[in-house]
Amino acid sequence: MKIVLDAGHGYNTSGKRTPDGMREYEFNRVVAQYARQELLRYQNVEILFTHSDDRDVPLQERTNRANSWGANAFVSIHANAYGAGGWNSVQGIETYTPTVDSPNSDRLASSVHRKLIQATGRRDRGIKSENFHVLRETTMRAILCECGFMTHYQEAQLLKTDSYRRTCAHAIAEGIVEHFSLKLKPTAPPSTGIYKVQVGAFKAKENADNLAKELNGRGYSTFVYLDQGLYKVQAGAFAQKANADSLAAQLRRQGYSTFINYE
Repeated sequence: MKIVLDAGHGYNTSGKRTPDGMREYEFNRVVAQYARQELLRYQNVEILFTHSDDRDVPLQERTNRANSWGANAFVSIHANAYGAGGWNSVQGIETYTPTVDSPNSDRLASSVHRKLIQATGRRDRGIKSENFHVLRETTMRAILCECGFMTHYQEAQLLKTDSYRRTCAHAIAEGIVEHFSLKLKPTAPPSTGIYKVQVGAFKAKENADNLAKELNGRGYSTFVYLDQGLYKVQAGAFAQKANADSLAAQLRRQGYSTFINYE
């Protein structure tokens, strides 16, 4: 199974950044790397990156490489933007398919988009068709994922966090796995877990958003996500439990209740 993971744009692409300075490619490339790690746990999977950390690879070069490689799927990873500049209220996740009839692209988009919405809890902006080069010029099923708006303040802060990048990457990988019915390698070790510091869990999203805003004001990078019917506020994710314990203790000293999840 040959899968192309395409991190959109490049470090020096003009204009592709948040109003406070994060470049879109910073998000795209890390999500692609995490998705690659996850997908390589499955049998007979090969991954091709069409982007580069050294230059902004032209779109024609990207699609030519995917076509000549004989890829089964092309997944382009992006963060969205709206307006001429500054923050605004447009937010959420949307996934694009080609404008020409492509049932396989539609099915892949359905799986990946559903996983992204479930995992992130962000607004569902739906699956749409567009005449983007990477969708038009590829000869395999192809989709383009917009994982949040760089021009929406809350989503921009999420896009900067490692925990949100991992969440998006795992969701994209899970959608691909579901679409192709991929099987885990028999000898593959379990994926490396991470320790997540949870600060609160609420039935009402407004309450979770208010707590997240309060924590953001104190300098913490938070992530609100929906899990088992509750909106949970995550303040950090770490490979080492000691780091999670340290953050949890710091939050408790400031009067917050914390819980550490290992996933």
